[in-house]
Amino acid sequence: MPDVVFSVDQAKSMRDQAVPGHNRWHPDVPSAVMVRPGQLIRVECREWTDAQILNNDSANDVRDVDLSRAHMLSGPIGVEGAEPGDLLVVDILDLGPVTPPQEYGDAPGQGWGYTGIFAKVNGGGFLTDYFPDAYKAIWDFRGQSATSRHIPGVRYTGITHPGLFGTAPSAELLARWNRREQALIDTDPNRVPPLALPPLEQSTLAGTAQGDAAKKVAQEGARTVPARENGGNHDIKNFTRGSRVFYPVHVPEAKLSGGDLHFSQGDGEITFCGAIEMGGYIDFHVDLIKGGMETYGVTTNPVFMPGNVEPRYSEFLTFIGVSVDRESDENYYLDATVAYRRACLNAVEYLKKFGYSGEQAYLLLGSAPVEGRISGIVDIPNACCSLYVPTAIFDDDIRPSATGPVKKDRGQCAMTS
Repeated sequence: MPDVVFSVDQAKSMRDQAVPGHNRWHPDVPSAVMVRPGQLIRVECREWTDAQILNNDSANDVRDVDLSRAHMLSGPIGVEGAEPGDLLVVDILDLGPVTPPQEYGDAPGQGWGYTGIFAKVNGGGFLTDYFPDAYKAIWDFRGQSATSRHIPGVRYTGITHPGLFGTAPSAELLARWNRREQALIDTDPNRVPPLALPPLEQSTLAGTAQGDAAKKVAQEGARTVPARENGGNHDIKNFTRGSRVFYPVHVPEAKLSGGDLHFSQGDGEITFCGAIEMGGYIDFHVDLIKGGMETYGVTTNPVFMPGNVEPRYSEFLTFIGVSVDRESDENYYLDATVAYRRACLNAVEYLKKFGYSGEQAYLLLGSAPVEGRISGIVDIPNACCSLYVPTAIFDDDIRPSATGPVKKDRGQCAMTS
């Protein structure tokens, strides 16, 4: 059995744990525990918003979620002998929801999870200009499968994975992040949603740091929303059991932290909170490659070997998008973002013909194990992206046929009041 090196009481906020985690990246957040290379460890995780989202039929909690508290990370886990320039080798052995779950437990991960469309004024999402308000779907777990009362007629097997893990940045790397992201914000400082999130003292949790060190973390610490050179919030759905990740080490002890566990997710996590979010546990094996960053040229971002665990879906309905804005008819030069957005919107319009609302379809594409691909990015002027939706996740046949789509009453997702 792995050693439980970071434990979480799911009935308490991360702030009230015996050993609290943290919600900012900073080299001065102390290691909460030390482990050895070669050790098997278990890290328990709180749901990323610290369980602000409830198992109910209202999306008011998604609309009003306090993002200054996110992400609640477990750690840092210090690794004996780790030095800047090394590679930290992390094998994901197992992960899952809270175990054992409490029947009708309050916190996500205790038999249930959620997917949210965040309001445009509070984070937004990939299609926020088309879906500017907040919505939510609650998913019930049964073994490896998830179903939702808010999106009926759908059942799928999740690829359980952590959305976020990474090592601590050095002081120099942190300063680079803050400098370049502020420069981006300055190009359009009043944009909604903002172009980036600068350091924010409000709601900072600095682990076990005290006094001046905690104040420094609050003033300088990087928000955890984007992926960066240390890893961070990658949201890669195939980052699951059997994966091996090579993290650059930027500070002594490496200081590995993470959380944001997902029961399932589609490529792109397009609603921003597009995965099925939960708390739970993750088991690791950790090791070191001394001097590995220079030896293998892994100096900017982690590399990983995906696990071989995934649902066996063999038939897909694939939606194509090119880099042309349908509303304005404006052509963008090889813009994969525009092309993927169009593929997603094409899928939403298609699923509406079967009775799903646009919001239900959007929630589904963010949380189901759909596959997104850059299919062509050289044929000027149009990039081509594709979105593969597994047909077997639907109770009804959604393939085109001469008889036309069967439109049913699909109810509605959770909405704001």
